[in-house]
Amino acid sequence: MSEVTQFHNLSHIFISLIGAVLLLAIYYNIRKRFRVVLEEGNSFKRVDRGLLFFSCGMLVWVLSGLWAFTAYTFGFERGLGYQFGVNLLSTLNNLFWLLALYYVYDAPQFIYRNEKNVRIISLIIVAVASLTGILSIFLGNTVYAGVKLMAIPDFLLTSFLCYLMGVSFFNTFMHRDLKLVAGISVLVVVLLFVSQWSDVFVWMHNDFVNHLIRIVTKTSLVAVFLVLATSWVIQLANTPKPDEMKIRFLDWSLIELTIPSKGIVGRKVDFGAKTTQYKNLLLFGIRRLKSAPEEQCIEVRYGGEINSQTYVTRIIDNINAILQLSGEDKLERKDLITFIGESKYRLRILPENIFIDKALKLEFSEERS
Repeated sequence: MSEVTQFHNLSHIFISLIGAVLLLAIYYNIRKRFRVVLEEGNSFKRVDRGLLFFSCGMLVWVLSGLWAFTAYTFGFERGLGYQFGVNLLSTLNNLFWLLALYYVYDAPQFIYRNEKNVRIISLIIVAVASLTGILSIFLGNTVYAGVKLMAIPDFLLTSFLCYLMGVSFFNTFMHRDLKLVAGISVLVVVLLFVSQWSDVFVWMHNDFVNHLIRIVTKTSLVAVFLVLATSWVIQLANTPKPDEMKIRFLDWSLIELTIPSKGIVGRKVDFGAKTTQYKNLLLFGIRRLKSAPEEQCIEVRYGGEINSQTYVTRIIDNINAILQLSGEDKLERKDLITFIGESKYRLRILPENIFIDKALKLEFSEERS
């Protein structure tokens, strides 16, 4: 084993281990301090585990480093057993990244909180891992036109996950007004993508360059994850508590909203001609106020009571525009509407803080009947 490879494997192990431990410590501290915000509702306990799965992915990196170190120490790095272990650990890592992105609010909509698509992609990951294993048995290290054939399926899958991570990180940090970090995160994901090339293209045989790229990538990714965790803490700290918010539906298109932590106290919001958004908000209010806990949610998807998440987002956008909210006072969708699971959402405001004019409620019920 060359000194460069030995240095890389040991650095890989300790960087990944330190990063994973730090992320786990931050995650459990967040769970302790913000338990009320993370576990809302009377019958639903849906906890954001994105940071936990990112840390688990880094623990898999630790195992892969130990596996590589052991293989090079005992000289079986060219055997099928070693390759099988690499494929297995790569599959676990991809699964953890995918599960983490499921909780990232600004991830592509086809994966964020979409259990069906996540299951499908998980099955694809397992299938690709199986295909890679089969190819390694029948093809071994066969090279065609400078490409290692058995590594192609895993390389394509990892490229797809890199795309998902890049889009998710960029949108998340831009949404939280961290433009410099957004650009750096994209650069880190690009380096992560480039670091996979040496597993596929045999002409990339410079061990020093390949190992340097991987070490820089892993160190930078740990830093990005730590910034992500910090921004999550800030977001949770600025999230209004359910018991402080009040809403009064006064007339068609007119509400009175109170959210003291956002500087909103008894502010009237006139939706005007935006009646669709007002009716959707009223539907959330009626369902939250009058239904049993397990029936307070609304299905938001094609064919559901509300056909698209875009309609839900526009409710918040319209309130921000009408009240001219910006900066820290600007409302986010998660401040007023919380995700329950299986495409279902409900209003975060407590039932006792929701007032609906009786005549308005009667008119709305007659319109829907």
